[in-house]
Amino acid sequence: MGTLEIIGGAVLLLVCIIITIVCLMQDQKSQDSMTSALTGASAESFYGKNEGRTKEAILNKVTRTLGIILFVVTLAINLVPLFITK
Repeated sequence: MGTLEIIGGAVLLLVCIIITIVCLMQDQKSQDSMTSALTGASAESFYGKNEGRTKEAILNKVTRTLGIILFVVTLAINLVPLFITK
């Protein structure tokens, strides 16, 4: 195992742990039920209008970013050794 593979594996493990923690921090989304349709409950609220500033929006952005990092690091770990050996 090369040094780059060890560093990449450590980064991958760290990102996996962080993304798991961030996903567990998010609130569960309630499903729209017939009760909300009958009572006239609206999906539009203060938090819906300020979507980028709430805790949920920040956690969603962090989750998305960590998912992209996870994908890129996984590809890099698998593809870099192919280019180094040639």
